[in-house]
Amino acid sequence: QVQLVESGGGLVQAGGSLRLSCAASGRTVSSHDMGWFRQAPGKEREFVAVIFWSGGSTYYADSVKGRFTISRDNAKNTVYLQMNTLKPEDTAVYYCAARPPKGGIYYYNPRMYDYWGQGTQVTVSS
Repeated sequence: QVQLVESGGGLVQAGGSLRLSCAASGRTVSSHDMGWFRQAPGKEREFVAVIFWSGGSTYYADSVKGRFTISRDNAKNTVYLQMNTLKPEDTAVYYCAARPPKGGIYYYNPRMYDYWGQGTQVTVSS
């Protein structure tokens, strides 16, 4: 079992930055693939970024590539999402998710994740 708690959301102006944190308990982030997803009102939950358990490889959605960075601190059992140059279209509830290693397949599919946090709201004003 993995319990996840997100924090760091808030209201920011376009062009600003936020750093989200996802604190894990129960199992270590280093033994799971860790993902960030987001869901805007009226839209489906979408993939944002993932960091794999082995080697720490990362992948990003095209919409955030070059602006967002996912990282993890194994000592703190925490995963981060640094978000720079935020845009109004980044407004959403952001969720942290975890799954046991699956060989890297379907990392972008929220149905492939077993554990979820409660979400944190990010609002970007224009």
